[in-house]
Amino acid sequence: MVSAAIARNVVGVIGNVISFGLFFSPAPTFYRIIKRKSVEEFKPDPYIATVLNCAFWVFYGLPFVHPHSILVLTINSIGLAFEFVYLTIFYIYATNKGRKKVAIYLVIEAIFFAVIALITLLALHGTRKRSLVVGILCDIFNVMMYVSPLTIMAKVIKTKSVEFMPFWLSLANFLNGVCWTTYALIHPFDLYVLISNSIGAVSGLVQLILYACYCSCKGDKDNDESGNGTKPDAAVQLSATSNGRIAV
Repeated sequence: MVSAAIARNVVGVIGNVISFGLFFSPAPTFYRIIKRKSVEEFKPDPYIATVLNCAFWVFYGLPFVHPHSILVLTINSIGLAFEFVYLTIFYIYATNKGRKKVAIYLVIEAIFFAVIALITLLALHGTRKRSLVVGILCDIFNVMMYVSPLTIMAKVIKTKSVEFMPFWLSLANFLNGVCWTTYALIHPFDLYVLISNSIGAVSGLVQLILYACYCSCKGDKDNDESGNGTKPDAAVQLSATSNGRIAV
């Protein structure tokens, strides 16, 4: 019989693999930026938000904050590295205004994170209290990111077309949420990982249901686009927002 510890580790590793794929999903966007030497209309906001989100989950996964969370720590450390690479590329090819925005927001995030970290370590004693404070903050940021695709889903319903919502990205988001929800339910139970990822699983399921309802309209819309030579970048935007919210 497989022990709970082994089962939890296996599910966590699978979650790491799926999350890695989602963190990597914006790579084509930044390859395009490098190739064209311009950020064009792309916004850095999702990646700036993900930096703070990943930073707090890394902090949460440390043994002196929340023990037995090494797999939460590993994937969010990788995610944090990805986001810094993305933002570095953005900074290099952005206008002066864009560079200033990235720099200011990163400084604000660094100050906010440092304040919370110091309060947690100096004022709160014991992993239970530290997990409570940091876990609540992590869930707040994660839930905010899980809500972000609502605009894309509303657009799918309005246009009756799934061209703005790639199937494989929606499926990956759903599987990611299910995987980390399962991980949280296996002993030792993790309430804070459970809260945000159960919402994420529901969000991914809704996206898949919408895809099933409106996928038949995709072909007609593609034919219309081929006639006028235009193709929207909404799918890229969904990729960015999804990347910003998959860190357990």
